[in-house]
Amino acid sequence: MLKGLHPLISPPLLAVLAEMGHGDELAVVDANFPAAAVARRLVHAGGLPAPAVLEAVLTLLPLDDFVSCPAAIMTPSQGRPPVAADFQQALDAAQGHAVAIEDIERFAFYERAAGAYAVIATGETRLYGCILVRKGVIRP
Repeated sequence: MLKGLHPLISPPLLAVLAEMGHGDELAVVDANFPAAAVARRLVHAGGLPAPAVLEAVLTLLPLDDFVSCPAAIMTPSQGRPPVAADFQQALDAAQGHAVAIEDIERFAFYERAAGAYAVIATGETRLYGCILVRKGVIRP
């Protein structure tokens, strides 16, 4: 354990977050997502809900404020899944204001996640429990 570090941040996840640069994307995905097949770098967070992992990540990762939507969720044709509200809450709390989230169709999400710097495979069991976040900068 380290002082000030969220307890859900594992050593491999900490390394990935530190290695990422401005504009790199991170995918936090549910238990049904083909993470091993898609990921360039895979971090396991089995058993943990995706919104809790996102919340932990956002304690360290600045969101990109150079883009209109620094986050994107997998969204089915019938509209946003219930887990989206939990993602929205985590993003808004971390930023201190409402964060715009882009909706992405399932297969387009797979494609975009394949280009992400890393994928965090969670134990989220709710369908469409997947989000991409874009890393921003820390200003002097």
